[in-house]
Amino acid sequence: MGSSNKREFQQRKAKTLSVKKSLNESKLTVGSWITLAHPAIAEIMASAGFDWLVVDLEHSVITIREAEELIRVIDLANSVPLVRLSSNDATQIKRVMDAGASGIIVPMVKTAEDALRAVESIKYPTEGVRGVGLARAQGYGVFFQEYLEWQKHGSIVIVQIEHIEAVNNLEEILSIGGVDGYIIGPYDLSGSMGIPGQFEHPDFLRAMERIKEVAGSLNVTGGIHVIEPEVAQLSSRIEEGYAFIAYSLDVRILDNNCRQALNFIKD
Repeated sequence: MGSSNKREFQQRKAKTLSVKKSLNESKLTVGSWITLAHPAIAEIMASAGFDWLVVDLEHSVITIREAEELIRVIDLANSVPLVRLSSNDATQIKRVMDAGASGIIVPMVKTAEDALRAVESIKYPTEGVRGVGLARAQGYGVFFQEYLEWQKHGSIVIVQIEHIEAVNNLEEILSIGGVDGYIIGPYDLSGSMGIPGQFEHPDFLRAMERIKEVAGSLNVTGGIHVIEPEVAQLSSRIEEGYAFIAYSLDVRILDNNCRQALNFIKD
């Protein structure tokens, strides 16, 4: 591969470093979620200007082969590809990173040990335990040395705080080196407390306040998912201090826009 290929490789990795820098400095980035496997959807959303896009393997039927294609499209369309794992699995982490993902969102992190396992699984030795393979991420071998240096400082790990056990262990979880931020899973969190979907319940509100207090004391960037594509909700979350915000997801954006137009006509 020529110098232009190397330049493109470096530019794509620089995008991830920019998002990582924003996470470290708690500066706002806005992304979205992909649950449909068609590459055109990823291309449209990336081209719209989202800072990052998450390929969701936990709550979708996207296969690892389809994930690779989505990662490639997001990357080439000038956004940062992240993957929400189906579980905190070292083999899956290795595969999505080799496919070219810039980082991972790890579901159901409950303890510091969970967080450490994710961090070690994304890094090569000596920082971690990830096995070395040659695939798209490393330019199919051509840019291995460049990738080796990049993954030490550029790969992104976001932990999902979605269980009351995680709230109780939050200081330890967010103190693990290599954890770049967190994102709250409100439905699962409320469910783990025995109050599923009761987001105004005093116990849930106390848990949310504890998350913000602990993260603030440790200077760890907070994230949240605005499920419905409503700008007012997005604005509220920004005002609340969240800086890693997922704005809706492909299926809700599609459904919402269709229904708005049709309801207008019916009215």
